[in-house]
Amino acid sequence: MVEISDALRTVFTGTIEQRSGSYVIEVPAEEISHGTVTAGGVYRVALLNAHEERRDRQPETDESTPPVSEGDRRTVTVEAVGQEGDGIAKVERGYVIIVPGGEPGEEIEVEIERVTPSVAFAEVITHNITPEPSTDEPPSA
Repeated sequence: MVEISDALRTVFTGTIEQRSGSYVIEVPAEEISHGTVTAGGVYRVALLNAHEERRDRQPETDESTPPVSEGDRRTVTVEAVGQEGDGIAKVERGYVIIVPGGEPGEEIEVEIERVTPSVAFAEVITHNITPEPSTDEPPSA
């Protein structure tokens, strides 16, 4: 059984190609545009054989099917802000949900409005902001 770290940023399928004496795996452009990874960043890469038989596993959901559907309600935590100012939250398998107006660290209830293979767009239902601890000191006795 393979342990998957909570630090997993993305999962995608790629082919190893030889280029100018090196071997390269291309990262899909949407991974960069969604902020999942950044150009020039350094990442750990795990390689799994896509044709390996899974005799010891129960059937899993189709990895190509998004883990959300239109109309789903979810509570998500915004992890980052995208280039256009919207919050970015991730759910199962690193799937990205765009949250309008979301700020990093906010826990927000959303309803999924539109789903694509790599990203979903949501409407904010409720902001569940955890209040910051008070910095006021009690009066001296």
